[in-house]
Amino acid sequence: MLWVAVSVVGLGFLVALEIAARRYGEPGPITDQAREVVFAPKSGTVLYVSMALMMVVLTWRQRFIAVGAAIGIDIVFWLVRWAAGAEMMYGNGALWVTLACGVIALTRRTGRDRVLLLKGVGLALLLVAGRKTGYTWLLITSKTRPKVLDPYVATADHALGNPSWLAGRIVAATGTVGEHVLDFVYIQLAVAAVLVALYQLRNVAAEGRFPGHHLVRTFLVIGLLGPGIYMIYPVVGPVFAYGADGGAWAVANLWPDIPPPVGIPRPMPFDEITPRNCMPSLHTAWATAIFIHSLKGPPILRFAGGFWLIATLGATLGFGYHYGADIVAGVVFTVTIEAALRSLDRGWDRRGIQLVVYGAAVFTALLASYRYLPMEMAARPWLFGPLIIAAMASVIYGYVRTTQLWDRKPEPVHLPQPRHEQQPELV
Repeated sequence: MLWVAVSVVGLGFLVALEIAARRYGEPGPITDQAREVVFAPKSGTVLYVSMALMMVVLTWRQRFIAVGAAIGIDIVFWLVRWAAGAEMMYGNGALWVTLACGVIALTRRTGRDRVLLLKGVGLALLLVAGRKTGYTWLLITSKTRPKVLDPYVATADHALGNPSWLAGRIVAATGTVGEHVLDFVYIQLAVAAVLVALYQLRNVAAEGRFPGHHLVRTFLVIGLLGPGIYMIYPVVGPVFAYGADGGAWAVANLWPDIPPPVGIPRPMPFDEITPRNCMPSLHTAWATAIFIHSLKGPPILRFAGGFWLIATLGATLGFGYHYGADIVAGVVFTVTIEAALRSLDRGWDRRGIQLVVYGAAVFTALLASYRYLPMEMAARPWLFGPLIIAAMASVIYGYVRTTQLWDRKPEPVHLPQPRHEQQPELV
């Protein structure tokens, strides 16, 4: 019943986004995904990593067959496109195999096997649909929010020392090598997430069930809730509002050389093309989730999770896509969601409720302070800078302390051994 209800709500959400996108003359997520069954996908990598997620429910023999079929279908598509002079891209084969597994589950499987395979297919399609809905959400933010709040966030960011301007100069100093590495990390965030998720789901086929909580759940919830905040708090980022990428809409071409001067902030008009996807930083949120879930893996996975988090922070700030204030909000956002999902999995208790309420309160306070106290924050960086970092650290500390208590195994209780008294003599 729960899966049916979630599926109905998700379908309704996709239909609503499809209608909204059509109003602006653009294809919605349903049309965009259906198109990729035949035409060149936007990202073949996403389709293949989605298929990899689906294959956690298959046996090794079935996995080899699925991968071989996907590659074979892609070769046929590639040859046809090459002959027709069409756009070249791979990934159709992975989508065909994923859909075929869904058909097999409905027609050839029964009982637990059917449910398990449908869950695997649903997990893969959710990842693909999440990316498509993200594109549509970004379109909606650019069309429905003609004014942005970048001057408020840029003013408040003085309390943190304008880290985007500093990181931008550092990245520029590293040259093309540093830019290419950070760009790869930034674009291929989903690949890192799937690697961690595959480790967490490695025993699904053997155990016949999914674990109660894993990275994909956190990823999907972040992607579901984040764009809603974009609508409430539209921000485009320093490279657009204060840099060359903003063109005639930018305040001035200041990023990354000259921090913006402190002045009374006001909402500023911006174009109807640039997404208002800055507050909070969902790239930081997703990278934080990857790091949290990698901590229970082997050393190489923990190293990869830490590297991806640090490199993502460098890319989001160094490319001018986010302010420091967005980064802090993104971390608090993720830790709060992670605490809520873990509490939902293990059962709500007093510690879990307190942590989620506290994290939500800190997140709300951060956004409200950026909006209504930016001048005070810029005037007193020695006070508000440490206060912002301390607020984020307090949420992280609360999460670490609470989850350690949850993960602590109860110590075995040692009962005293009964005393063996000598048999009394018969009188």
